[in-house]
Amino acid sequence: MSDQPAPAGHTPEREPWYRRTWAKQWRNGVIVAVLIALAVLLSRAFVPRWWSHRIGDQVDGRIGAGIALGLIYGFVFTFLPLLVLWFAFRKRRPWRRDLVLLGVAVLLALPNLFTLGIVLGVGSGAHAGQRTFDVEAPSYRTSVLIGAIAATVVFAPLWYLWLSRRHARRSERRLREKRGQAADQGDELP
Repeated sequence: MSDQPAPAGHTPEREPWYRRTWAKQWRNGVIVAVLIALAVLLSRAFVPRWWSHRIGDQVDGRIGAGIALGLIYGFVFTFLPLLVLWFAFRKRRPWRRDLVLLGVAVLLALPNLFTLGIVLGVGSGAHAGQRTFDVEAPSYRTSVLIGAIAATVVFAPLWYLWLSRRHARRSERRLREKRGQAADQGDELP
């Protein structure tokens, strides 16, 4: 390139828009991949140890406290996400709002998901968390499972009642419409 200015009426050539878009997508994809890899490493190594120590500090080796805390955490952090999911998907909403509500449900379920990650995990962090639960939080894991099952057992009939009530309202609306149409035509209904 020379240091001379471009002739009048001549604009410098720019890179085509499709190349700029692809470059940005590749860059964003690499950034997302690195962030996901860091999140996975963090969740496998740090989170199980951190969570098991938080629970161990609360329970402090007492079986009764482990049972009580496990039942409370299992019930609350299963029931609340189920309520949020029910609210999110009971009506049609924009997908972004549903996505936000799904995120809220996952955030509310994190204590149980952390515990599940420790119980089912195979990495060194999960094994360290299991040992911490054994020593500092006896009976916590089993109590979380019982609390989660109880929350599901409590939520299921509520969900069934809501569905049956909605079905009854639709049936009633259809019958009223039929009755109105029959009355308009002069027919008698039994």
